[in-house]
Amino acid sequence: MTGAYGLRNYTVKDLRDLKGVRQLTQTHPDSPEEAAAAEEAGIDTMKLRFDPKAPQSTLERRRAAPHTFMTYAQFLTAYASKTEALRAAFDAMEAGADSVMCQWSLEFIEAVAAAGIPVEGHVGLVPRKSTWTGGLRAVGKTVDEAVQIHRDIKDLENAGAWAVECEVVPVSIMRELSKRTTLVTSSIGSGSGGDIQLLFAQDLLGDGKPPFPRHAKQYCDLHAMRQEMQKVRVAAFKEFAAEVRSGAFPGPEHTVDVGQDVVDGFLEAVDK
Repeated sequence: MTGAYGLRNYTVKDLRDLKGVRQLTQTHPDSPEEAAAAEEAGIDTMKLRFDPKAPQSTLERRRAAPHTFMTYAQFLTAYASKTEALRAAFDAMEAGADSVMCQWSLEFIEAVAAAGIPVEGHVGLVPRKSTWTGGLRAVGKTVDEAVQIHRDIKDLENAGAWAVECEVVPVSIMRELSKRTTLVTSSIGSGSGGDIQLLFAQDLLGDGKPPFPRHAKQYCDLHAMRQEMQKVRVAAFKEFAAEVRSGAFPGPEHTVDVGQDVVDGFLEAVDK
């Protein structure tokens, strides 16, 4: 969209064409290292939070995974009009997004879609709007709730969205919803019925204190590794301090010296 040459693994059309063909993978990296690792591992798509007032973190992750389709998630409360939302979406595209995701009202989504910007919505458990659905819990466990999710998805279709994140929806309902929409569905905590399977990198890598979300699986334990690294750091700092106090550091191998004749000449020169 910005005119810069790009070579992504997928376009929006590619992802739409793969709907119902095979399930893709998606993660949300928190650092350039995680983004680079995800791309090297063959993760199909990524999501990043995007703050146009502090874009550097997003840009670093974008540069670390230049070939992966990325959707930038927008802040819900930062934009109060269609014009602001549209400007934010253009800012995201300028910063390397391939799509934007939001929890905005339908009129905001419609305005962004009308401008030709690929936009993704959010249904099911929408944490920032969860007061309407009873807090942080699964949504869609009753007929009425499941029907409402279907309506929400259809509203997004009509507004021009191309995809929708479906969070903590019962797996059997998710499977049927995905069959009944043209939108590419991204499942987080909603089972394998979506077109894309999303896990946050923090949850996937075990990079935080438990408990983790019920829907998340930890494929390694970076938190424990970081705790061990911290112990090693403390031990190294203690050893350094002890050697300085005892005179063991720095030793001759850590310094540069000159002969006594140079020292004597220096003293003679400065003491005159």
